[in-house]
Amino acid sequence: MNNQEASKVAGVIAAVGTENLGQSLCALLEGDVRFDMSCAYVFRFDRTAVLLHDGYNGMVPTKTLSAYARGGYLLDPFYVACMHEHPAGLWRMSDLAPDSFLSSGFAISPDIHPCISSTHGSLVEELGYIIPLQAHTAVVFSLMKEQSHGPFTELEVRRLQTLAPIVTQAFEAHWRLRPEEPGVAPGNPESHLESAFVDILQGQLTDAQRYIAKLLLQGHSNASIAHLLGISEGTVKVHKHNIYQRLQISSNADLFRLFINYISRAPR
Repeated sequence: MNNQEASKVAGVIAAVGTENLGQSLCALLEGDVRFDMSCAYVFRFDRTAVLLHDGYNGMVPTKTLSAYARGGYLLDPFYVACMHEHPAGLWRMSDLAPDSFLSSGFAISPDIHPCISSTHGSLVEELGYIIPLQAHTAVVFSLMKEQSHGPFTELEVRRLQTLAPIVTQAFEAHWRLRPEEPGVAPGNPESHLESAFVDILQGQLTDAQRYIAKLLLQGHSNASIAHLLGISEGTVKVHKHNIYQRLQISSNADLFRLFINYISRAPR
């Protein structure tokens, strides 16, 4: 480690427990890694996402960030991974996302997905450190790159992996010093539905139908849902037909619009 790197690591240590932690980590990473935006969120089951670091550099409208924080994050593959206690470390979003995620309403909507910015496809790759803090509570520190700058290179990924212990320890220490909401995170995500999904569909769908609707919103195909639930694709199609009929809709796009409408009405 040279003097410049040592100085940057010292800056990270000094920033723990302050609002400058994300910025200091970006300073450590950006010398060897090209990225256009960054962010850090605390994700907890059935609680509002907390933005710890805003490195969007003014590229994302405030309205979009608000919609994401109010419930859009429930469709984020990083959030879902955290709630299912995915292994810690550096991950590509594409490795966590369901099979039909890239064509889902969330993935292509600039109104709710911060990585889309103002035009579809303007930001196409995201890498994130998953840092578990306690049961169903984790920080995700993400780096995003614009399409015009190409994907993260293998050299960049190796550099990010090398620095993973520093990023992890920094956020773990930060959480101990400044927990946003102390206490044990509630519930088991396998036996509960997040409040937003329940509120949207309460009284209209059965528990099983609400769960399938959630998987559809998160970007799972019929085949993926069948595999997750241990049922046939034909049974999934029957459930989808019944869901659409009960909600008086005709497509996944209509289902996503219901979700968007709920997010827009949710209190800030």
